[in-house]
Amino acid sequence: MQFNSLDFFWFLPVVVILYYLLPGKLRWILLLIASYAFYMSWNAKYALLIIGSTLVDFTAAQRIYASSEKPLKKLWLSLSIVVNLGLLFSFKYYGFFRKELATLLTEQQLENWLPTASLLLPVGISFYTFQTLSYTIDVYRGEQKPEKHLGIFALYVSFFPQLVAGPIEKFGHLGNQLKQTFNFSTQNLRMGGRLILYGLFIKMCVADNLSPFVDSTFEHSASASGTNLLLGAIFYAFQIYADFHGYSLIAIGAARLLGVELINNFSTPYLATSISSFWRRWHISLTTWFREYLFIPLGGSKVYMAKWILNVLIVFIISGLWHGDNWTFIAWGAIHGVVYLIEKLVGKANPKLKTQNLPRIFSILGWLKTFGISVLAWIYFRSESVDEADEYIDRMLSNSNWQTSFEFDVYGWINLALLLVFLLSDILFKNQRIDVHFETKPWVLRWAAYAILLFGIMAFGGVTLEPFIYFQF
Repeated sequence: MQFNSLDFFWFLPVVVILYYLLPGKLRWILLLIASYAFYMSWNAKYALLIIGSTLVDFTAAQRIYASSEKPLKKLWLSLSIVVNLGLLFSFKYYGFFRKELATLLTEQQLENWLPTASLLLPVGISFYTFQTLSYTIDVYRGEQKPEKHLGIFALYVSFFPQLVAGPIEKFGHLGNQLKQTFNFSTQNLRMGGRLILYGLFIKMCVADNLSPFVDSTFEHSASASGTNLLLGAIFYAFQIYADFHGYSLIAIGAARLLGVELINNFSTPYLATSISSFWRRWHISLTTWFREYLFIPLGGSKVYMAKWILNVLIVFIISGLWHGDNWTFIAWGAIHGVVYLIEKLVGKANPKLKTQNLPRIFSILGWLKTFGISVLAWIYFRSESVDEADEYIDRMLSNSNWQTSFEFDVYGWINLALLLVFLLSDILFKNQRIDVHFETKPWVLRWAAYAILLFGIMAFGGVTLEPFIYFQF
């Protein structure tokens, strides 16, 4: 059940209406049933994985809290980590690991003894495993008391607005809200509705309309012109942003209709003037997770220089690998990690570069560099292999054919106009989300904006139902 499908358009209103009609004590049951029904609409049998992960982490957290001996606490924490990462490895990375091992063994003229396995990747597994891990680790650290109500914890793990692709929430923020009873609020209806409407617009009118040209360019990169290759890379950068940002806004909006507030996941990342700033603005919940549960435990910045460099590279490479079982994702993370280190090391060597009194040109150059690096890295992210990405970049930089097959007909100009509307609105909402921004605007302006967004979705929303890109991760 996709957020941009007709099934979801009847599913969400029904859930919201029933939610406010039911007594407060029964609402968690409705949301839990709805969440499992939502997830099982993809593949019913994989709900068993969520149930298993829920039971393991619920039990582990209880045992950790009840144990007085640290070795026993570590044992239960280890069980949680092994089970969650074991499931993630089995379904997402085993095939990749077996393939690479087979290559290595073949080179050594040895037989690959690992069995083959053909497993369908469960949707959202990367997100909910990280979410449950954060809960168990927080309980181990003493930062979170274990939830005694199994139903509430199960709902925290499977809450349908953010189950499939985040934002990744900590129990202290989301779980505590799920235990509250929210009265119906027209403000929640307004705020949530705006986010859903705008999220659908940038997904269906921007991301989905960029998709055909991007797909064609990457699939036929060997024969594409230099202009097409450059446009394909830039358009993909905007496509994946509009797609994932659109999803996140719909998720936040759907939760807000129920009175629940999820954390922001994006903050104008393409306005960043450094890679470190980009990562503070892009997929914020995942970046925060890696900082709190990987970078800091490794020692963070409070270590000697060589160890700090290693820590940074580990975090960026694993953040790339988190997205998929391909060297292209590792390369994507490594590129960001190397540039991040260069920026930090140059900044330490030249402290004056951090001052706020630098000429405006430095900010512009910083933005051009950051956007250029992100577009370059996205080529690896989108390509099927590292070699394919290398060839794409080589052709893009060396190709002397600067003609383009992008058709500047009525449809082409409409696509560019929709992209421009998105980019301008993204700049406009850089300090406030659209739901907050419009709250103080005259009603005439608000309803005119709603009408434009709705018309755009109906007129230019695309012919086919395009899945959200991050659903594959």
